[in-house]
This record gives sequence, C-alpha cells and structure tokens, in this order.
Amino acid sequence: MTSMPPHPEATPAAAPGTTPTLVLIGHGMVGQRFLEELADRGVTERTRVVVLCEEPRPAYDRVQLTSYFAGRSPDDLSLVDPDFMARHGIELHLGDPATAVDRTTRTVTARSGLTVRYDALVLATGSYPFVPPVPGKDSAGCFVYRTIEDLLAIEEYAKNARTGVVVGGGLLGLEAAGALKGLGLRTHIVEFAPRLMALQVDEGGGRALRRTVEEMGLEVHTGVGGKEIVADGAGAVTAMGLSDDSRIETDLVVFSAGVRPRDQLARDCGLPVGERGGIVVDERCRTADPAVYAIGECALAADGRVYGLVAPGYDMARTAAGTLADALGAGNGAADGFTGADLSTKLKLLGVDVASFGDAHGATDGCLDVVYSDARSGVYKKLVIGAEGELLGGVLVGDAEAYGMLRPLTGSVPPVSPEQLVLPAGAAGGGAAALGPSALPDSAVLCNCHNVTKGTVRAAVTEHSCGTLPEVKKCTKAGTGCGSCVKSLTAVMNDELAANGATIDTGLCGCFPHTRAELYEIVRTLRLTTFAELLDSHGRPEARNGDGCEICKPTVGSIIASLAPSVGADGYVLDGEQAALQDTNDHFLANLQRNGSYSIVPRIPGGEITPDKLIVIGEVARDFGLYTKITGGQRIDLFGARVDQLPQVWARLVDAGFESGHAYGKALRTVKSCVGQTWCRYGVQDSVRMAIELELRYRGLRSPHKLKSAVSGCARECAEARGKDFGVIATSNGWNLYVGGNGGADPRHADLLAQDLSDAELIRLIDRFLMFYIRTADRLERTSAWLERIEGGLDHVRDVVVHDSLGLCDELEALMAAHVTHYRDEWAETLADPERLARFVSFVNAPDAPDPSVRFVPERDQVKPDLTLLAGPTLPIRTLEGTSV
Repeated sequence: MTSMPPHPEATPAAAPGTTPTLVLIGHGMVGQRFLEELADRGVTERTRVVVLCEEPRPAYDRVQLTSYFAGRSPDDLSLVDPDFMARHGIELHLGDPATAVDRTTRTVTARSGLTVRYDALVLATGSYPFVPPVPGKDSAGCFVYRTIEDLLAIEEYAKNARTGVVVGGGLLGLEAAGALKGLGLRTHIVEFAPRLMALQVDEGGGRALRRTVEEMGLEVHTGVGGKEIVADGAGAVTAMGLSDDSRIETDLVVFSAGVRPRDQLARDCGLPVGERGGIVVDERCRTADPAVYAIGECALAADGRVYGLVAPGYDMARTAAGTLADALGAGNGAADGFTGADLSTKLKLLGVDVASFGDAHGATDGCLDVVYSDARSGVYKKLVIGAEGELLGGVLVGDAEAYGMLRPLTGSVPPVSPEQLVLPAGAAGGGAAALGPSALPDSAVLCNCHNVTKGTVRAAVTEHSCGTLPEVKKCTKAGTGCGSCVKSLTAVMNDELAANGATIDTGLCGCFPHTRAELYEIVRTLRLTTFAELLDSHGRPEARNGDGCEICKPTVGSIIASLAPSVGADGYVLDGEQAALQDTNDHFLANLQRNGSYSIVPRIPGGEITPDKLIVIGEVARDFGLYTKITGGQRIDLFGARVDQLPQVWARLVDAGFESGHAYGKALRTVKSCVGQTWCRYGVQDSVRMAIELELRYRGLRSPHKLKSAVSGCARECAEARGKDFGVIATSNGWNLYVGGNGGADPRHADLLAQDLSDAELIRLIDRFLMFYIRTADRLERTSAWLERIEGGLDHVRDVVVHDSLGLCDELEALMAAHVTHYRDEWAETLADPERLARFVSFVNAPDAPDPSVRFVPERDQVKPDLTLLAGPTLPIRTLEGTSV
C-alpha cells in the first residue's frame, strides 16, 4: 500500500475571528453518522458545516434497501430526522456532488458551480458498483444495485421482463435476486466463486445456503462468470453467455459483483491512494493532507484494508469527528483511533439468516471445527475452536439465533462445551441462546454497529436511569443499526433492572398491567364478554373508560373470540364492539395487499379438492379478473379483489361449498398432507383423512399467532410436518405428534411430544396442546417461541398435556369441545346478514363507487398491481461507474 508522511498534530484552524468551515462530501449512512457525531460533540455550534450530496435525497438505510420492494417507501428508509439539519445549522446540498478539490486554495467545487472554501474537508464518497468488463454491459436492461434510484429503474424495466440474471452471489447479489423474484421474474444468480457468499461462509455453509435458495425457486450458477451480454437490434438485453459456453435467455441483468472505493476526487487532487484503490488514511482517518479526512468505503484504513460494512464506517466517522472536535477545541482529547474492525455480520438474505464472526474459515493454526448440519431444514452451524478451547469464530446458516450470544464470546473459553453451542434450541443440552446475558463479560460487544459493550448497557440502566428499551437505545445508540442485537440488549437491560430491585413492567401495553396469559385467565374466570368491561375493571387507572390501543384491542379481541362459547360471547368477530377490536385484515375478513386490493383464500382441507370445486375457483377468478396462485399450504389464493367485490366473490364460493380459510386471522391456516397409504407405496397410514379431520376440527380457532399443521403418511416426511406448530407423522403403530416447529424467518424443527398414538389419543393430545398454548402464550408468540420461553420447556408441556400434572386436561378438552360445537363459518354468517354486508364498501359516503386507486396491469396472462413509483416524473439515470446524468 501507499505510505503516508508523518502528520502534524492538529488540523489548521480558520483565521482568527472567523467561523471555521467544514465540508463533507457525500451523505450516505457513514456521512450522516459523522454529522451526528459532530453534533453530539458540539462542533456544529461553532463550525459552519456544508454537505455536498450526489443523490436527490438525504442519507437513507442502504442496508435495508431491498425492503423498498416489501412496501417501505424512500421516506421510511431515511436516516435523517426532518429537523436535524436545521436544528444544527447544517447546509445540505442535494443532487449537487463535488466535482473538484483544490488543496492549494482549500476549495471544493460542486456540479452546480458552487465553490466552498474549507478549513477541514471530509471525504465520505463511499463506493461504486464493480461491473465486469464483459461485452454488451452497457445494453439497455443492464443495471447496478446500489441506490434507491437504481431500484426504481429496475422496477420500471421489470414491468416488461420475464427473466432476470444477477451477476454476483454475495450479500448484495442475493438481495438483488430476492428483489427480482419479488417482481415476478424468473431469476438466475451467476457467481464466479465456487459457492454463494464465499467471503462470509465456508463450503458447508455455502451448500446449505444454496439448497435453501434453490428451494425458493431461484436458479444458481456457481464457478462460472459472465462472458458476454447479448442484445437485440434495438440494443436491449436478450441473453447472457457464460464462461462455460452455456447461455441464459434473459431480459434484464443486474450487476452486483462487488464494489470499488470512490476515490477519484482524491486522485485528481493528488492525495495518495492504495494500489487497489482507497484513499490512504492514518489511525485518525487523516489523509496525507492534514486538512483532509476520509471515512467509510472510500478510505484505505491504517491496517491496509478497505471496509465495506457499515459498522467499521461508523467507527471511522466517530474517530474523524472526535479528532476534528479536538482540533477545533470542542473535544476532550480522548478520541479513539481506528486501526481495524470486527467483520462479523448477521443478515437475513432471501429470508434466510446468515451470520459469520471471528475466524469463520478456521485459518488459525491448530484450530478445530465443531459442526452441526441439518440438510433437510437448511441449517448449518460451525464453530472454530482454538487449541486452548477458546471460541475463535463461526458460521451460521438457516438458524442464527445464537449469534447474539456467540459473537461476544469470541476470544474466550465458553462456559459450556462447543457441542452444546451448535445444537439447536430444544435439543437435549443444546442452544447457545439459553446461556443468557449473564454468561457475557462486561467487555463483550453487544452492538457491533455502534461498538456498544454489555458494560455500557448496564451503565445506561444503573447510572443514567434508563428503564425501557427506547431509553437504552437513545442513551447508547445500541440497537439502532441493523437491529440484530435487540434481543440480547433487552435481556441485559431486564437483568440489570431486576438486579437493582426495579420492578419490570411485563404488562401487555400502556393500557393493561397484565400479560396476555393473565388477561386470558381474567376473561375466562370472570366470563367477561366485552373489551370495555375488561379495560374498566382491570386496566391501568389512567386507561380506564378509554378506547384502548392498537396492541391491546386485537389481543383482547382474539382472547374473547377463542373463549366465546365458554364465556357466552358472540363468536362472530365483526359484531358490535368486537368489530372495532380487529386488525385491518380481520376487519374485512381478507388479507390487504400492496395496492389496496384484497386476497381471498377458501379452505381446502388437507389439500384435497374435487374437480367441480376446482372449476368453481377457476371460474370465479376468471369472472372477477383475479390473480391466481397455488400456495405452499396446499391452497389456492385469489388476489386483486376490491373490498366491494369480496361479498360477491364469497357468495359464489359459499354456494359451491367453500368456507373461509382464515388466512387473514391469527387462527389455524392449513393442515397439509401427502397422499398417504391410499396412493403412495411408502405410506403406512391415511394421512389425507387425518389431515382433513384435524383441519375441520380446528378451523376458525383464534390463537395468539397463526397456526400451521401437516400430516405425513410415513417417515419420508413429504408434508414437512416437523416444520409446523403441530405436526403428525405416521408410523406402523399409529401416529407420532411433534410440536413447536415453524419455517419462515426463524425456522425451528418441532419436538416429539408423544409417539405411536391412536387416532383418538392423537386428537385428544392436540386439543390439550393447542388450548394450553392459547391459554399461556404471549401476544403474537408462535408455538416455537412459546415452547422455548415457557418455564420447563418441552418437558413441562409434556407433563401438562400428556400426564395432566396440573389437573387441567379436562378443562382444556372441554374448551376445545365447545369451540368445535359452536364453530360457524364467518363468511356464510356475513352473507346471511345485510347489516354485516354494509361494511364492505370502498367509500362510506359513496357505497357504490369502487376505489379508483386500485388498478392492475397484465403480466403472464394474469394481472399484477399497478403501483405508482415514488420517484416523481423523471428518474435520474445512473451509469455503471456510479455517476448520474
């Protein structure tokens, strides 16, 4: 790397009697953090601060960029409080990047012609996407994936595309692939390395990640690179040729093959840069010019590395701000230097948790690997252990729940064996998360983004009187970055509060001092049938005679609905007061979609359907112009109905014998099944019959969270029963019952509760299990989280529901029997009552008028939402080099 001459100790100051000027070039995540650090140190009170920003909007969360496609707007992604700039007197120039730096006159010139003289200059220009030099890379339909403008351009172009290719299988490449898939494109990932995320995961982790990604429907090509982009006569992409001479027909290509430091301004003004790029800085983030600093991805740090993660960028921002504060007389002379950073990462890519920390690849001499791998569930965990038993690093794919505990233990000998640390939660003796925060030393870093230790969090509670998570976040900044530390942060805070004798408020919300389980018992015991009764008699004094809040209203509504037959309440969720308690989806008995339309999901018990009913669904979808999709739960979703069309659609479905599938409610969704012994040569029981019986028994059962189930006809497990809240697997002697599993964001294998059960025994135990869960779970707590949280875990639940250790089983069975006896289909009830139908209108004052904002465009012989872009009438076009034209 290029070396730097020794530095004078201070940045030159402005002339006496004048206000010094600090110019910041670049306003990304690191640039904004630098401004916040300046403001915290009082520098903005005595210094003119000018910011030149290339993009048309202030700093936003680039880590969460892909969440735009999940419905978050650019404003939602913003990192800048609306009044931050004005409050601190900062001059922000949007869409006006710096074009030249003159170090002799100490001036910066912007694209608009604006010239600003500086006393100190900070370069936070970030990086630009690297585009492999393949022929055709400038064809129409080729994009990079770096800014909101890039996403908007991709979204617009994808409207007329069917297939997309992402070049790059790293962090951002997988994000881009998820975005293309979400836009409805058949998606390919091309990665030159032999595995996905080669820098973060090892070979085993790469295999697990690839298997999971491919199961999502994405096509992965590793060990090959792009050779050429093929375009048609109009210059638009039609295909991509690969280095192995294969070819992918595609309409769109996204380059996400890494980034390069944006150091051209530094090169042009004569500042030293590294051999492979990056502005050379010392441990104080100063360049060879004592008046110029560089931070973030554009800087080549003192340890010879360019850091592409946000956490090291934040550390550099803190260092530069502290050094400048000292030079301007606003510091305390104790600014930390930046000599390197922890590269640990935890991300959710395509819905898959991926984490790596420490020596993830086992490069340390004499180290050993401890590995847990479950190919079926896509979980891979590897810990690297040193010769003295110390934890050196690890890789987690598919289940990164333990990351918050393992990363802070790096460099120390864990208090339990490595084998226990890699076993999944629920396994005998397994689960790193079970150690709890008490196992961590005060020096352990809980928040990697902001370098906040456990000791700092404890001090926030004991010395700064922080008693809530928002207060701790505000005091320490912990948990305000990627958010992966929030669970550990909360645990440390609660432990410290308890140790200091403080009473931890476990109330459901600001309206009730009771937990959800306690409210359930109050409603059941006192036979309360309305929210108002419960709030006025058991709410906090200041909340009584009020309306409740968005937390307690749907929670109590669910409790009353689940207990309705037993307490004498009306089980219909849209009658009287109950209607005002419901979430948006329950309010119209349908799932609200992105463009304001609704989806319709009729129940198909066990996934079994007659040809006549299948034809009815097809005819309804055709007649109402609905988008049709077969789900993973063996049902058929119909998307795109306006609220005023819901009764018309359901009238035809109910006439054909369908009923609500409760896809909109916290209730039983589906009971999947394989074909079982009736058709399959491996089947040992009739799984379809059992699945239908279970689904019809538990349909409409309101619970703290959604419930999913499955029945497999043999141990080959084609219905994936062990990934469900309650799953059933056939044996030659009956049925095995598994509980507490789920897929989704935090997958967990279900645990065996009982085995070789008869039909009657199986149903009796499921009745007890479900009602015990509904009775004791917290708000929005899945069975998997409940099973891990409840004292005694699986063993306690088995004692209660199998061995009746609490004497509750008769009561639990009676509650379920009451539910089964009193079940009524919500849509059939709605259609039979004109007053209930009156709510299904887009506009109360114009009930016959449809919502004109709900529009659709054609795609693949169906329709999709016609969503308005948020960028305005003109989109800046971003070149592959990272500049705008």
